[in-house]
Amino acid sequence: MTLLRDIPLSALQFYLTAPYPCSYLEDREARSQVAIPSYLISTPQYSELVRHGFRRSGTFTYRPRCDSCRACVPARIEISAFKPNRTQRRTAKKYQHMQASLHGLEDKAEYFELYQRYQTARHREGGMDNDSHEQYSKFLLQSHVDSMLVEFREAGVLRMVSIIDVLDDGLSSVYTFYEPDLTQASFGTYNVLWQIELCRKLQLPYLYLGYWISESQKMAYKANFRPLQGLVNDCWQVIAAE
Repeated sequence: MTLLRDIPLSALQFYLTAPYPCSYLEDREARSQVAIPSYLISTPQYSELVRHGFRRSGTFTYRPRCDSCRACVPARIEISAFKPNRTQRRTAKKYQHMQASLHGLEDKAEYFELYQRYQTARHREGGMDNDSHEQYSKFLLQSHVDSMLVEFREAGVLRMVSIIDVLDDGLSSVYTFYEPDLTQASFGTYNVLWQIELCRKLQLPYLYLGYWISESQKMAYKANFRPLQGLVNDCWQVIAAE
Protein backbone atom coordinates (compact mmCIF):
# COMPACT_ATOMS: atom_id res chain seq x y z
CA MET A 1 0.00 0.00 0.00
CA THR A 2 1.44 3.37 -1.06
CA LEU A 3 1.40 5.93 1.74
CA LEU A 4 0.62 9.55 0.93
CA ARG A 5 4.01 10.68 2.20
CA ASP A 6 5.70 8.39 -0.36
CA ILE A 7 3.95 9.84 -3.41
CA PRO A 8 6.57 11.51 -5.70
CA LEU A 9 6.15 14.97 -7.21
CA SER A 10 5.97 13.29 -10.62
CA ALA A 11 2.49 12.11 -9.62
CA LEU A 12 1.30 15.72 -9.59
CA GLN A 13 0.13 17.75 -12.54
CA PHE A 14 0.80 21.44 -13.12
CA TYR A 15 -1.22 23.95 -15.09
CA LEU A 16 -1.08 27.68 -15.81
CA THR A 17 -3.98 29.92 -14.90
CA ALA A 18 -5.37 32.56 -17.20
CA PRO A 19 -3.96 36.09 -16.64
CA TYR A 20 -5.51 38.07 -13.76
CA PRO A 21 -4.81 41.51 -12.20
CA CYS A 22 -1.70 41.50 -10.01
CA SER A 23 -2.42 41.96 -6.31
CA TYR A 24 0.86 43.74 -5.60
CA LEU A 25 1.88 45.86 -8.59
CA GLU A 26 -0.58 48.13 -10.33
CA ASP A 27 -1.23 47.86 -14.06
CA ARG A 28 0.34 44.40 -14.29
CA GLU A 29 -1.13 41.01 -15.04
CA ALA A 30 -0.18 37.88 -13.16
CA ARG A 31 -0.39 34.15 -13.86
CA SER A 32 0.12 31.22 -11.52
CA GLN A 33 1.35 27.67 -11.93
CA VAL A 34 -0.90 25.41 -9.87
CA ALA A 35 -0.10 21.94 -8.52
CA ILE A 36 -2.92 19.36 -8.55
CA PRO A 37 -4.56 17.26 -7.23
CA SER A 38 -4.43 18.98 -3.86
CA TYR A 39 -5.29 15.84 -1.87
CA LEU A 40 -1.97 14.26 -2.92
CA ILE A 41 0.03 17.17 -1.48
CA SER A 42 0.84 16.32 2.12
CA THR A 43 3.75 17.70 4.16
CA PRO A 44 6.63 15.87 2.35
CA GLN A 45 5.42 16.89 -1.12
CA TYR A 46 4.61 20.41 0.01
CA SER A 47 8.04 20.82 1.63
CA GLU A 48 9.67 20.00 -1.70
CA LEU A 49 7.32 22.33 -3.58
CA VAL A 50 8.14 25.20 -1.21
CA ARG A 51 11.85 24.66 -1.90
CA HIS A 52 10.94 25.20 -5.57
CA GLY A 53 9.11 28.45 -4.88
CA PHE A 54 5.53 27.30 -4.31
CA ARG A 55 3.12 28.59 -1.65
CA ARG A 56 -0.36 27.64 -0.58
CA SER A 57 -3.62 29.48 -0.04
CA GLY A 58 -5.89 27.05 1.75
CA THR A 59 -5.51 23.81 -0.24
CA PHE A 60 -4.50 25.73 -3.40
CA THR A 61 -0.74 25.29 -4.07
CA TYR A 62 0.82 27.68 -6.58
CA ARG A 63 3.80 29.77 -7.63
CA PRO A 64 3.94 32.91 -9.82
CA ARG A 65 4.52 32.24 -13.53
CA CYS A 66 3.85 35.60 -15.12
CA ASP A 67 4.44 36.11 -18.85
CA SER A 68 6.68 39.19 -18.63
CA CYS A 69 7.44 39.78 -14.95
CA ARG A 70 9.73 38.08 -12.43
CA ALA A 71 9.20 40.51 -9.55
CA CYS A 72 8.03 37.85 -7.07
CA VAL A 73 11.07 36.25 -5.43
CA PRO A 74 10.53 33.33 -3.01
CA ALA A 75 12.25 34.33 0.23
CA ARG A 76 13.53 32.57 3.32
CA ILE A 77 15.68 33.29 6.37
CA GLU A 78 18.60 31.01 7.20
CA ILE A 79 18.19 30.73 10.95
CA SER A 80 21.85 30.10 11.81
CA ALA A 81 22.96 33.22 9.92
CA PHE A 82 20.30 35.66 11.14
CA LYS A 83 21.24 38.35 13.62
CA PRO A 84 18.59 40.90 14.65
CA ASN A 85 19.33 44.56 14.08
CA ARG A 86 18.89 47.22 16.75
CA THR A 87 15.24 47.94 15.88
CA GLN A 88 14.37 44.25 15.89
CA ARG A 89 16.02 43.77 19.28
CA ARG A 90 13.92 46.62 20.66
CA THR A 91 10.77 45.10 19.19
CA ALA A 92 11.54 41.67 20.69
CA LYS A 93 12.06 43.25 24.12
CA LYS A 94 8.90 45.36 23.80
CA TYR A 95 6.71 42.29 23.35
CA GLN A 96 8.54 39.71 25.41
CA HIS A 97 5.60 39.76 27.84
CA MET A 98 3.12 38.68 25.13
CA GLN A 99 1.64 35.22 25.64
CA ALA A 100 1.79 32.95 22.59
CA SER A 101 -0.08 29.63 22.42
CA LEU A 102 -0.20 26.98 19.69
CA HIS A 103 -3.46 25.54 18.40
CA GLY A 104 -4.93 23.59 15.53
CA LEU A 105 -6.69 25.50 12.76
CA GLU A 106 -9.54 26.48 15.05
CA ASP A 107 -12.51 28.60 14.04
CA LYS A 108 -13.22 31.18 16.73
CA ALA A 109 -15.44 34.22 16.38
CA GLU A 110 -12.78 36.52 17.86
CA TYR A 111 -10.27 35.38 15.23
CA PHE A 112 -12.62 36.29 12.39
CA GLU A 113 -13.52 39.62 14.01
CA LEU A 114 -9.83 40.51 14.28
CA TYR A 115 -9.28 39.38 10.67
CA GLN A 116 -12.09 41.63 9.45
CA ARG A 117 -10.73 44.66 11.34
CA TYR A 118 -7.25 44.02 10.00
CA GLN A 119 -8.39 43.68 6.38
CA THR A 120 -10.57 46.78 6.57
CA ALA A 121 -7.77 48.90 8.03
CA ARG A 122 -4.76 47.53 6.12
CA HIS A 123 -6.13 46.26 2.82
CA ARG A 124 -9.15 48.39 2.06
CA GLU A 125 -10.39 47.92 -1.52
CA GLY A 126 -7.95 45.06 -1.98
CA GLY A 127 -10.78 42.54 -2.19
CA MET A 128 -10.05 40.74 1.08
CA ASP A 129 -11.66 43.48 3.18
CA ASN A 130 -15.06 42.08 2.14
CA ASP A 131 -14.24 38.42 2.77
CA SER A 132 -17.12 36.33 4.04
CA HIS A 133 -16.59 33.84 6.83
CA GLU A 134 -16.57 31.06 4.20
CA GLN A 135 -13.82 32.81 2.21
CA TYR A 136 -11.80 33.37 5.39
CA SER A 137 -12.21 29.70 6.34
CA LYS A 138 -11.12 28.42 2.91
CA PHE A 139 -8.12 30.78 2.93
CA LEU A 140 -6.77 30.10 6.42
CA LEU A 141 -8.48 27.14 8.08
CA GLN A 142 -8.17 24.49 5.38
CA SER A 143 -4.89 22.61 4.90
CA HIS A 144 -3.64 19.20 3.78
CA VAL A 145 -0.24 19.75 5.41
CA ASP A 146 1.07 20.05 8.97
CA SER A 147 -0.28 23.44 10.02
CA MET A 148 -0.85 25.30 13.25
CA LEU A 149 -2.45 28.50 14.47
CA VAL A 150 -0.63 30.73 16.96
CA GLU A 151 -2.53 33.28 18.99
CA PHE A 152 -0.79 36.15 20.75
CA ARG A 153 -2.40 37.87 23.74
CA GLU A 154 -1.63 40.78 26.04
CA ALA A 155 -3.27 40.46 29.45
CA GLY A 156 -5.72 38.03 27.90
CA VAL A 157 -6.64 40.32 25.00
CA LEU A 158 -6.16 38.85 21.51
CA ARG A 159 -3.65 40.95 19.56
CA MET A 160 -2.42 38.76 16.72
CA VAL A 161 -3.05 35.44 14.96
CA SER A 162 -0.52 33.66 12.76
CA ILE A 163 -0.95 30.57 10.56
CA ILE A 164 2.25 28.53 10.14
CA ASP A 165 3.10 25.35 8.21
CA VAL A 166 5.70 22.92 9.56
CA LEU A 167 7.93 21.65 6.73
CA ASP A 168 10.70 19.07 6.56
CA ASP A 169 13.36 21.79 6.64
CA GLY A 170 11.68 24.76 8.29
CA LEU A 171 8.57 26.73 9.02
CA SER A 172 6.52 28.48 6.37
CA SER A 173 4.73 31.66 7.40
CA VAL A 174 1.31 31.41 5.74
CA TYR A 175 -0.51 34.53 6.95
CA THR A 176 -0.63 36.85 9.94
CA PHE A 177 -3.24 39.37 10.99
CA TYR A 178 -3.20 41.63 14.03
CA GLU A 179 -4.86 44.47 15.86
CA PRO A 180 -4.70 47.42 13.42
CA ASP A 181 -5.80 50.16 15.79
CA LEU A 182 -2.55 50.26 17.79
CA THR A 183 -0.18 52.67 16.03
CA GLN A 184 3.52 51.84 15.78
CA ALA A 185 2.89 48.40 17.26
CA SER A 186 5.38 46.47 15.04
CA PHE A 187 3.38 43.30 15.52
CA GLY A 188 4.44 41.99 12.11
CA THR A 189 8.13 42.33 12.92
CA TYR A 190 7.67 40.68 16.30
CA ASN A 191 5.80 37.80 14.69
CA VAL A 192 8.69 37.01 12.33
CA LEU A 193 11.17 37.21 15.22
CA TRP A 194 8.98 34.83 17.23
CA GLN A 195 8.85 32.37 14.34
CA ILE A 196 12.63 32.53 14.00
CA GLU A 197 12.94 31.56 17.66
CA LEU A 198 10.48 28.72 17.15
CA CYS A 199 12.64 27.44 14.28
CA ARG A 200 15.61 27.44 16.65
CA LYS A 201 13.68 25.50 19.30
CA LEU A 202 12.56 22.94 16.72
CA GLN A 203 16.06 22.83 15.17
CA LEU A 204 14.73 23.76 11.74
CA PRO A 205 17.17 25.59 9.44
CA TYR A 206 14.82 27.92 7.52
CA LEU A 207 11.85 30.23 7.88
CA TYR A 208 10.06 30.66 4.56
CA LEU A 209 8.41 34.07 4.16
CA GLY A 210 6.56 33.68 0.88
CA TYR A 211 7.38 36.20 -1.85
CA TRP A 212 9.49 39.32 -1.63
CA ILE A 213 8.82 42.06 -4.19
CA SER A 214 11.30 44.95 -4.20
CA GLU A 215 8.74 47.32 -5.76
CA SER A 216 5.98 46.56 -3.26
CA GLN A 217 5.76 48.46 0.03
CA LYS A 218 3.66 45.63 1.49
CA MET A 219 6.67 43.32 1.09
CA ALA A 220 9.37 45.77 2.13
CA TYR A 221 9.58 44.49 5.73
CA LYS A 222 11.00 41.14 4.58
CA ALA A 223 14.21 42.79 3.37
CA ASN A 224 14.90 43.89 6.97
CA PHE A 225 15.65 40.31 8.01
CA ARG A 226 19.25 39.86 6.92
CA PRO A 227 20.75 37.94 5.35
CA LEU A 228 17.61 37.19 3.32
CA GLN A 229 17.81 34.38 0.78
CA GLY A 230 15.88 34.41 -2.48
CA LEU A 231 15.20 31.73 -5.07
CA VAL A 232 16.75 33.23 -8.20
CA ASN A 233 17.20 31.18 -11.37
CA ASP A 234 16.24 28.06 -9.37
CA CYS A 235 19.06 28.66 -6.88
CA TRP A 236 18.72 29.88 -3.29
CA GLN A 237 21.12 32.79 -2.76
CA VAL A 238 21.51 35.84 -0.55
CA ILE A 239 19.60 38.85 -1.84
CA ALA A 240 21.80 41.93 -1.82
CA ALA A 241 20.60 44.88 0.25
CA GLU A 242 19.29 47.78 -1.81
